[in-house]
Amino acid sequence: MSEPILEDNLNKILLKPRFKEELLEDKSAILKKFEDHFKQNDSKFRTKTADSHIVIDVPDEEDHFWSPQLQIEIITEDDKTILKGLFGPKPQVWTMFMFFHFAVAFAFIVFLIMAYTKYSLKQDYQFSMYMCIAMPILWILFYVFGQLGKKKGYSQMIALDAYVKDILGSSIQ
Repeated sequence: MSEPILEDNLNKILLKPRFKEELLEDKSAILKKFEDHFKQNDSKFRTKTADSHIVIDVPDEEDHFWSPQLQIEIITEDDKTILKGLFGPKPQVWTMFMFFHFAVAFAFIVFLIMAYTKYSLKQDYQFSMYMCIAMPILWILFYVFGQLGKKKGYSQMIALDAYVKDILGSSIQ
């Protein structure tokens, strides 16, 4: 789990970088490591667990709009223990972000239909065409804002990554 974003070119593009690690111990031992660490350590990170899913958040005092959250899933695949991690914004931020993306996509379709209808009726369709051009530009701006937010939370992402490495210790292959 070296540099969670820079390790993979795809993670540079994705708004929610991900990683996958093969572990040396079995699933129950890894889950026990996390559980024991969460119980005995006064960690500054906030954690939640449910079965083989673990969610780690940054501390309250460091939390900001673009703060990342690390979601971990520990699975067994072909007699191997795999840790899958996903860095992303908090669910409420991601939901808002996706809502804006879908709203822009919906508006693009509406303006495209309006432009076609006005064109078919031989009416002025210039405004609708301008909006059809503006919607993809707005979508690209949302993506750029997402990338800027990812950069703003990058140091916290590295801290979350180091925290998981610390818990796993020698279990990483």
